[in-house]
Amino acid sequence: MKDIASGDRQSSPFGTVAVLGAGSWGTALARVLSRNGRAVRLWARRPALAQEIAATGRNSQYLPGIELGETLHATASLAEALDGAEAVLMVTPSATLREMCRAAAPHMPPGIPIALCAKGIELGSGLLLSEVAAQELPGHPIGAISGPTFARETALGHPTAATVAFPFTYADRLAPQSSAAARMAMSVGGHGFRPYVSDDLVGVEVGGAVKNVIAIACGMMSGAGFAENTRAALIARGVDEMKALAEALGGQRETVTGLSGAGDLTLTCSSTTSRNMALGTQLGEGIARADCFGGRPVVVEGEVNARSVIDLARQIEVPMPICETVNAVLHEGADLERSFSALWTRPIEAEPRALTLSLDHPAPTVPLPFGVSS
Repeated sequence: MKDIASGDRQSSPFGTVAVLGAGSWGTALARVLSRNGRAVRLWARRPALAQEIAATGRNSQYLPGIELGETLHATASLAEALDGAEAVLMVTPSATLREMCRAAAPHMPPGIPIALCAKGIELGSGLLLSEVAAQELPGHPIGAISGPTFARETALGHPTAATVAFPFTYADRLAPQSSAAARMAMSVGGHGFRPYVSDDLVGVEVGGAVKNVIAIACGMMSGAGFAENTRAALIARGVDEMKALAEALGGQRETVTGLSGAGDLTLTCSSTTSRNMALGTQLGEGIARADCFGGRPVVVEGEVNARSVIDLARQIEVPMPICETVNAVLHEGADLERSFSALWTRPIEAEPRALTLSLDHPAPTVPLPFGVSS
């Protein structure tokens, strides 16, 4: 990417931004934009929620106690949310992205940039979310915003950093300050929210999709009684799985070591504030899936994406043993203890990729000490 000379550092933010999705993350991003002076149109699927936000200036269901700002307008009408928008943030679950794009298409102003804020790979097609959006919304620059961001902390203005990624055209490289990525970064940046710009959309998307699956693995082992050694090993080797998949799809391994990969993974694996970590923890404790989260129907992106990530990895022959283990437990009826014991006793490999090595594990039949207190 071209360095921006000192005389070319000015970039103009988007004045009016539509945020499609009024869950916790969509509402937090709408708050960020409003705090930065943008005119925000926050679309909620349920009219009752839109009415509540419009009447009270708060979203009591997803971000209770947080004022959302005077420049935010909530609506349940896609036509109203998108009318006059200069840019769009799509913050609906990955499994509903295609449906959301089709619903928004008739109302989408021509050519405006769209930043995807969900994380995942489409089940069945194996497409990255940007590819899904590009199919349904041709003619729009498609990018992503991703990073280590818990919604409530972001909305409260805690120092937070994230990556804004869009593919760069030739014109973008000549004048990067005018690119969709730079203008989107200027729109969300400020008041504690620090964006970084990337032209590696593939690397950013892969990091976001895979980290949720690794977080479930960390939760499973934490819930089973293991502690920091285990979590650190899963994080480090999880980053390696991210790198392998990103590179195979044309992304950059370096991207995965940044905010949208290692950064997001570290956060998601560090707290049960993450629904992925929380699900894994409950399963590791022996709670049946139907009884997790008190029996409430909570959408967990990593649960959905465990299957889609592995389907894609198998198709392009990228080994991802941690993700394979999580998918086996979640979707193939595998026993958690036996599966993780098998993961730990696979043949010994070299960590530098340049060194080719595979050794039989010295104790492949010895199970991990499940049930031993940490």
